[in-house]
Amino acid sequence: VQLQAFGGGLVQAGGSLRLSCAASGRTFKTYTAGWFRQAPGREREFVAAINYRDGRTTYARSVKGRFTISRDSSKITAFLQMNTLKPEDTAVYYCAGGNGIILSSMRTDRNYRYWGQGTEVTVSS
Repeated sequence: VQLQAFGGGLVQAGGSLRLSCAASGRTFKTYTAGWFRQAPGREREFVAAINYRDGRTTYARSVKGRFTISRDSSKITAFLQMNTLKPEDTAVYYCAGGNGIILSSMRTDRNYRYWGQGTEVTVSS
């Protein structure tokens, strides 16, 4: 499975962006798509994830209520709708994918086998 992320850019605080992650190759029914981010000088952190089979989602506390993860009906593309962006959301965002990841493990990056290239998000104050 190959992943391609796009949709990043520069936005003012309070604005919105929508990131997309397109998957090519075979994704099984147990596929989970996740988003992680890494800000300069900081470790990569979990943002959000969605299980493709049942649609269950989980979010980092810092983005809950502002970000929404979803997937299209073909289950090929995952989206991250980011609203009410803050300067602290500035980071390189990475999409990730894996099969058979249980809900309690979705927040851990080592459980994801597939990774896309990053897309940069910059939020100005």
